[in-house]
Amino acid sequence: MKTDFNIAVLPGDGIGPEVVEESIKILNAIAEAFHYRFDFTYGLMGAEAIYKTGNPLPGETLEICKQSDAVLFGAIGDPSFDNNPDAKVRPEQGLLKLRKELGLFANIRPLKTYASLVEKSPLKKEIIDGTDIQIFRELVSGIYFGEKFTDEEAGYAYDNCKYHRDEIAPIVHMAFREAQKRRKKLTLIDKANVLDTSRLWRKVCKEIAEEYPDVELDFMFVDNAAMQLILNPKQFDVIVTENMFGDIISDEASVIGGSIGLLPSASIGNENALFEPIHGSYPQAKGKGIANPIASILSTAMMLDYLQLDQAAEKLRQSVEYAIENKYVTVDLNSEQPYSTGEVGSFIADYITYSEKSYYNFENVKLGKSTIV
Repeated sequence: MKTDFNIAVLPGDGIGPEVVEESIKILNAIAEAFHYRFDFTYGLMGAEAIYKTGNPLPGETLEICKQSDAVLFGAIGDPSFDNNPDAKVRPEQGLLKLRKELGLFANIRPLKTYASLVEKSPLKKEIIDGTDIQIFRELVSGIYFGEKFTDEEAGYAYDNCKYHRDEIAPIVHMAFREAQKRRKKLTLIDKANVLDTSRLWRKVCKEIAEEYPDVELDFMFVDNAAMQLILNPKQFDVIVTENMFGDIISDEASVIGGSIGLLPSASIGNENALFEPIHGSYPQAKGKGIANPIASILSTAMMLDYLQLDQAAEKLRQSVEYAIENKYVTVDLNSEQPYSTGEVGSFIADYITYSEKSYYNFENVKLGKSTIV
C-alpha cells in the first residue's frame, strides 16, 4: 500500500491560510500516528496570486496540482474584487479554471448534524436531529461555464446554460453508487417544468436508474427542494444536481448544522481531486484567530478517504467529534468559552496522537483553561 503522498497546498485568500495551517498540523499528526509521509508543495491562487502575478491561477500552480496526489485548498475571494463590478480579473476565475483543467466534475458535500450542536441551528431540534445528507453537484459545466456576453452600452447581458449527457452521466453514476452504500435513496433536484437542461438531466437519470434497481430515485423541483431542506431535511439521503442549483442548495443546507464552519467538500475527477471547506474566505475574520478550522480538517478527512487511508480518516473524524462533544471549539460554536483557530487544531492533532491519553486535561478545559499536563 502506498504510504508517501505529494500534496499540493493552495492556502488562497482571507482565512484560507489559517484553516489550511491547521489541516497541515493534522496531517503531520496522522503521518506520525500511522507512519505515512506527506510532502507539501505550496502554490499561489486567488487574490494573492493576482496581486503577485496578475493571474488568479498561475501556470506554476496548475502544474503543482497536476503532479500531486491530491490538492488541499483554503478559500478564495477578496472584497476589493467583490465590490468592483468593473474588475476584469477575479479570484474566483482561478478556481473555476482549476476545476476545469483538473477535470473535477463532481463536488461532494456531506451534511451531518452533531447531537451536541443541534441547539446552534436556527431550525428546531426535532426537525434537524439525525440529518445526514450527501450532496453531489456537477462542477465543470452548466451556466457557470456557458457562453457569456455583456453589451454595457445597451444594458444587455446573457449567460448560456448547456449540458451534454456525457457531462451528466458520470456524476449520476457516482451518486447512485453512494446511495447504495447508504439508505438507498437518490433525489435529483432540477427545474424540469421550465428548463430543457433539467429535462435532459431527468431523462439521463431515469436511464441510469435501471442499472441500480436497489436505489429509489425521486425528483424534486429546486424551489420546492429549497423549502423541503428547511421543513424536513431528514427526508433526503443522497442529492444530485446541476452546477448552479448545487451551489445554492448546498449553501442553504449548511445552516442546518449550526455553522458553515463545519462543512467540508471534495471535488473529484478521473485523475485529480481537490479538498476545501465551503465557508469561503470570510475576510472579516482574517488574522483574528476566530476562524473555525473544522470544515478544513473534515475536508482533510475526505482527502484521506480518497487516498484510501481509511483508518486514518476514521481516526480524524473521531477526533473532531471528540473536540465538538467536549466543546473545544471556536466562537461560532461556543461563545461563552471559545478557543482559537490554532488551539482547536492543536487539540484535534493531540487527540489523534494520544487519544484518551491526550495531554489535554479535561478538568482544566472545563474550567476554561487549556493547560497541558
